[in-house]
Amino acid sequence: MNDQVTTLGSRPPRGGETGALLHGFDWSATELGALDGWCPHLRVTVDTMIDSPVPKVLMWGPRHRMIYNDGYIAIAGRHHPTAFGGLVDAVWPEIWEFNARILATGLKGQVQAFHDQRMVLNRHGTMEEVYFDLFYTPIYVNEDTVGGVLCTVIENTDRVRARQALAFSNRRFEAAVAAVDGVVWTNSADGRMKGPQPGWQGLTGQSEAECAEFGWADAVHPDDRAATVAAWNEAVESRSTFVFEHRVRRADGAWRWFAIRAVPSLDDDGSIREWVGVHTDVTDQREQARALQEHAEQLERQIKHRKRAEDQLRQLNETLETRIVEAIAERRQAEVALAQAQKMESIGKLTGGVAHDFNNLLQVVSGNLQLLSKDIMGNERAERRVHNAMAGVARGSKLAAQLLAFGRRQALEPKVVNVTRFVRGMDDMLRRAIGEGIEIETVVGGGLWNTFIDPNQIENALLNLAINARDAMEGQGKLTIELGNASLDDDYARSHDEVKAGQYVMLAVSDTGCGMAPEIVERVFEPFFSTKGEGKGSGLGLSMVYGFVKQSGGHVKIYSEPGHGTTIRLYLPRALEAEDVEVDVDAGPVTGGTETVLVVEDDDEVRSTVVEMLNDLGYRVLKAVDAQSALNVVESGIAIDLIFTDVVMPGALKSPELARKARERLPGVAVLFTSGYTENSIVHGGRLDAGVNLLSKPYTREALARKVRHVLANRAQVQAASAPAEPVAPGTDGGAGIVGVSVMLVEDDMMIRLNTAEILKDLGHLVVEAGSAEEAMTALQTMPVAVLVTDVNLPGISGPELAKRALELRPGLGIVFATGDRSVNGIEDFDPARTTILTKPYDLKGLERSIARVVAASAPQAMDTSERSNA
Repeated sequence: MNDQVTTLGSRPPRGGETGALLHGFDWSATELGALDGWCPHLRVTVDTMIDSPVPKVLMWGPRHRMIYNDGYIAIAGRHHPTAFGGLVDAVWPEIWEFNARILATGLKGQVQAFHDQRMVLNRHGTMEEVYFDLFYTPIYVNEDTVGGVLCTVIENTDRVRARQALAFSNRRFEAAVAAVDGVVWTNSADGRMKGPQPGWQGLTGQSEAECAEFGWADAVHPDDRAATVAAWNEAVESRSTFVFEHRVRRADGAWRWFAIRAVPSLDDDGSIREWVGVHTDVTDQREQARALQEHAEQLERQIKHRKRAEDQLRQLNETLETRIVEAIAERRQAEVALAQAQKMESIGKLTGGVAHDFNNLLQVVSGNLQLLSKDIMGNERAERRVHNAMAGVARGSKLAAQLLAFGRRQALEPKVVNVTRFVRGMDDMLRRAIGEGIEIETVVGGGLWNTFIDPNQIENALLNLAINARDAMEGQGKLTIELGNASLDDDYARSHDEVKAGQYVMLAVSDTGCGMAPEIVERVFEPFFSTKGEGKGSGLGLSMVYGFVKQSGGHVKIYSEPGHGTTIRLYLPRALEAEDVEVDVDAGPVTGGTETVLVVEDDDEVRSTVVEMLNDLGYRVLKAVDAQSALNVVESGIAIDLIFTDVVMPGALKSPELARKARERLPGVAVLFTSGYTENSIVHGGRLDAGVNLLSKPYTREALARKVRHVLANRAQVQAASAPAEPVAPGTDGGAGIVGVSVMLVEDDMMIRLNTAEILKDLGHLVVEAGSAEEAMTALQTMPVAVLVTDVNLPGISGPELAKRALELRPGLGIVFATGDRSVNGIEDFDPARTTILTKPYDLKGLERSIARVVAASAPQAMDTSERSNA
């Protein structure tokens, strides 16, 4: 075997600087003896090590003499070149205790590995803290005897320090968002929880009283409780940052792992004012880490079975080296992705909470300005100033909407949209926005699918992308808008966060501008981040696009390179339904009422403003500061027609629960929610829950008046439709002898639709029901109908627009508009003899009288069902 192994002394030196040292060193003066006399295993190991680019050091013999390669020179620092051929304990006395244990274990034939091993070394004349990945492999003299230990060294000092700096930065950021409603909490200087804790209470479901003092520990897992309290008290005593992990019971009863970070907030004199902490759910990350650990352990078991022969040892070293590099790269990528996801989630929670409080402030300002406008009517100068102030409120509302879009907390109103028609309809708007110096080209793929998206939000998104492109091109260049179908497969979805495999409509915006460096691209979707000059951008445009597309179930991809422009691609979810047609409806004049409204609002100024607005509209108003107080009012027996409540309320009783309990005690009461941003309690998947009415803050007096009237009218209609029907004699005012008429009933409120349909059937009519104008148009294509009874305010196509289209199909159709607003804009466009308004709440007699009126005046061709019945 010795004849087959090329000796180190029989070939020209290689391996760079250390290769020359190897052949120039007087080994005969050491216990290893002359180079030519080394055993084959030692010669082959040194030969392979010297040529490796990865830092390696061999510690050989009973005195552990060091032989290393060029990659190890940076590790050795000032000890090179004297360390080459030297003894481990003499070169590294500061870590000899660690090395002694490692060498003793390695000489027993055991493989060892250490990740991010902290050491304090004197490499450059001073002691410094460093971090290494260390992999120790025993090198055999023969099949049974280990002659030395080979160490592969990967220095991670810069990465570990960067990670530590990022952790410190995150803790500073978390301390700055103490007001965010979420899993952020505060404790007193002595470590006790006091006062309202919306974040902790929302997470655990505990009330303020339950989590007070150390009551928060009751939500911690019994196995973790004692250790948590002890560690917390120790951090409070030492006034140091608190870092911990434990299991917490969420409000839904599930136990989840949370990482805790808490820092003391100091007063100017250095004393602790309070502790600010945040709980971050790390259950999924722990599972991932466990899976990675199992994978690493599996690799170690495989390595232990590959130590039999010289060729196998060389192959193992090569394989191990490759796997180490890949594992490090994967872990670095995972750490970066995790840090970015946590950062964006924290910023999203911050912006959502800020927008909520900001909208409350805007509501106070807007409401008082509208009330003031009545007092100064006729004073042109004052009216102009109020008008300017209202314009500022509108801009503030837009800013809050952009924050909510990034935080994925806006209530979307998605519709089926044909993107081709939509983009071409924006052509004039885009050209005005970007100027004449920029050429616009639109490229549309064939057979483009429809997409399910909020039209207003996608319009804002496209406009933002175009304006950003204009600024990047400084007003001169080419803007390309590309539309096409796209399918994202499972491999793509696995490599991109929050992406589901499936079919999408791709909308891409490309420019020929200056482009962006990679470090800029990584931050472009963060709110308030902007590369534009002071006063030239809010930094919210791209963050709004990002949040809106993500909330809609889509995906955003950006490509950019300095000097070569930028392309941003939006992947919008595909819709299989036909396109929705939007119609703007003016509901007529604003009206009030005399009903009793219970206002539930914890913000004193907002509550005062809305109470005054409702009083001004004629309503009798009761008020409560929280949900429990409101429930007490309900239980007092006072007659209440409508509960107008904020979604986010302090206390254990939440607004949705208040609504449920109020309906148990007052079955006929109507409920209207309001909020500065959407809550999971009433909004899921970015869409309002079925049957829930929401008025988003800030709202105008007109919006408040119309929404209250609409909700009260539907409530009254449900009550009227649920009342026992009185018999109507033929020939009376109730029906004029009209029987057997075919009626198309269109009503989006399911309860009203079901009850009204039952009344019509009891009166002998043939009823076709539809929950929307689109369903009604489909039915009208195939069914003969004499009368159309339709609500005015329908989702999508409005009642008047439906009537116009229905008359194109059925010219002799009678039209009955059912509305709670007491007026229908554009009714003058219809034949007055065959059109009537039925005001909600209507009763059996009013309904039949309206049908009889339009039937009597309708053309004969629309009366086929009635004529057959009379025949």
